[in-house]
Parts: sequence; C-alpha cells; structure tokens
Amino acid sequence: MSKQVLLTGASGFLGGYISQEFGDELITLGRGKSNQIQIDLASEIPKLPSLSKVIHAAGFAHRVPKSEIEKNQFFKVNVQGTKNLLLGIAAMPEKPKDFIFISTVAVYGLDQGIGISEEYVPQPTTPYGQSKWEAERLIADFCAEWNISLTILRLPLVAGVVKVQGNLKAMIHAIRKGFYFRIKGVNPQKSMVLASDVAKLVAEIKYRPGVYNLTDGINPSLVELEEYLANYFSSNIKTLPIQPIKWAAKFGDRMTKFPLNTYRLEKLKSSLTFDDSKAVRELNWKPNPVIGNLDLERLEK
Repeated sequence: MSKQVLLTGASGFLGGYISQEFGDELITLGRGKSNQIQIDLASEIPKLPSLSKVIHAAGFAHRVPKSEIEKNQFFKVNVQGTKNLLLGIAAMPEKPKDFIFISTVAVYGLDQGIGISEEYVPQPTTPYGQSKWEAERLIADFCAEWNISLTILRLPLVAGVVKVQGNLKAMIHAIRKGFYFRIKGVNPQKSMVLASDVAKLVAEIKYRPGVYNLTDGINPSLVELEEYLANYFSSNIKTLPIQPIKWAAKFGDRMTKFPLNTYRLEKLKSSLTFDDSKAVRELNWKPNPVIGNLDLERLEK
C-alpha cells in the first residue's frame, strides 16, 4: 500500500500550514500551478494515484453572500467539489484507508451557546454551514461504503499569520489602523484555535474515526483578544454605545469591503464556545492558547 497522502486546498490558509507538516509523501491537489494535481474540483473529477490517506481541506468560506450566485458558490465548491473528489477515489483500484475532512462549527447553526459538544444535532443556517454539513454526510456515506476510516474536524475561528481570514483579519486590520471600536458592555467568549496546532494534529491522526470539535481550550473573551492585539500594535481602542455600531453595520451590509456588517456584529455580540474534550481524550489533543501565540511580528511585516 502506498504511503502517499493527498491534500486538497494546500494553497489555502489552513492548507498551507498542513502542507508544512509533511514531506515528499504529500501530493497536493488544487487549481494553482504549484499543485502536483492541477484541477478545479468544483467542475472536474480527478485521476488519482495510489494513496494511503486523503486530507480534504479545500473549501469556500469567509464570505457573507449578497446574491444567489454567491450562495450557490458555497455548494459548487464545498458540495460538488467533494462529490468529484469522491468520484475520483471511487475509480481507484485500491482505496485509501484514512480520510480526514476539515469541517466547521458552522454546521451546528448556532450564533450563541456555551460548551457545545459533538452530540448537538447540526442545523446549519448559512450557505457555508449548510454546504459543509452536506459534504460531511456525503463523505460519511462514502467512507462507510468503502470501509475507510473517517475523521471529521469541526473548527471555529482559525488563527494564524499566513493569509489570515474572516473576522480575525478584519479585527487586526482595524486595530492596526486605529479605527477599531469596542462595543460598550459587550464582552462575549469565543472559541478559536491555532492553525499550526490543527496542522500538527492532522499529521498525527491515523485511523481515528469520529467527529471532533477543536478549540484552543481557553475560549478567550473578546476584550482579552482586543487588548492583546492593541498592546502589540500600540493602538488605543475606543468604546462606543451599541446604536452607532448598528448603523455602521447596516452601512456595511451594502458595501463589499467594509469591515463590519450586521452578520459580523451579531456574531461579535454573543458568546459561542465549543467543547473539545472528546478530542483531548481520544486524539491526545494538546492545543496552545491563541492569545500569546500568534506570530504578530511576521504579520506586521
């Protein structure tokens, strides 16, 4: 059996970290020219070599869709792309024995809650969450049919330096530029995890089937994260009442590159944390706190 490992999404944010954990055994698949298998999974079925493991990290995320076309893009990439990958695997004479899928806590469909475990039944409400949940089920059925060990990792906000994305990117940019505003009386807790820790775990997992939430084990408050970033960038954070923040968010709903919109505001206001004790018990998950371990010096450059 070949020891080669296939990684989709290697040129993406998390994929870049994962690829660093492997050597010559890694085969990358994606649209970019740097991939050994250059293909658009959303529209093509790949021809695959003999593999021992598949790590499916490719996906469409970090966007709030403003049209049906944008909504459909989530399903085109996350669902159809997954179907095409599975069709490629199905055509292989010998199937890989191990499959790791990078999913998201968005499948739970929650905007608030404390200590949400894997036992919570997913009820996704966004195109991102819905498409990743559909992909989870497709992969689970496929792996059951072919007796492939499947590990699903559901991630919250993923923190790192290389190509940092989403709400964290918007927060860092605003704090560095000096136009970040704290909402008076709002200090929710949020689950987050270091990309480097996730990548190390992915490289270590071997035949550990199950669904696992991953966090940094701390679930820091928003104020703790704000102060950490503000202290590093020597920036002062101003405090504003909620009403002008709501007005700014409504303005952002109509502007593509505005750092705040209603969706992000609602996420900022509410605590949402996840329980990763199952991963600690079964995967020997030993994460580092996000606060204090971001390589902000590299980010600043």
